[in-house]
Amino acid sequence: ATMSSSRPYMLRALVEWINDNGLTPHLQVDAHAPGVRVPAFAVRGGKVTLNIALRAVAHLQMDNDAISFQARFGGVSHSVYVPMAAIEAIYARENGQGMVFPPEPQAGAAPALAPATADGAATPQAESATAAPPKNLRICA
Repeated sequence: ATMSSSRPYMLRALVEWINDNGLTPHLQVDAHAPGVRVPAFAVRGGKVTLNIALRAVAHLQMDNDAISFQARFGGVSHSVYVPMAAIEAIYARENGQGMVFPPEPQAGAAPALAPATADGAATPQAESATAAPPKNLRICA
């Protein structure tokens, strides 16, 4: 059976961890992904960084499909909606610790594992080119 994405579970756990350590959780989002609703002026280079600290947002909802909240941008309240697949990273603003998420597989895409050949060797596959994480982002073990 196909398992659901682990992204929402990892995201909620890391937000809790960052908050528990008194730091500020930031999301890096692909602003052009389907379903993303953020103020256009906040987008830089196709990305948007969102502060989701409880003191910075209202009505924060994190379910398995998306994150939504109200936030002020330039003093004006905006409704923000980010599908889980659009979230590229979660990290603490103060020290960059967090996690970069791999791109979500598209429906009907090739399997994540290379098929085995008759002699048992894996078929080589080209590595996909992905955007580099923010320079200050450190991956925690």
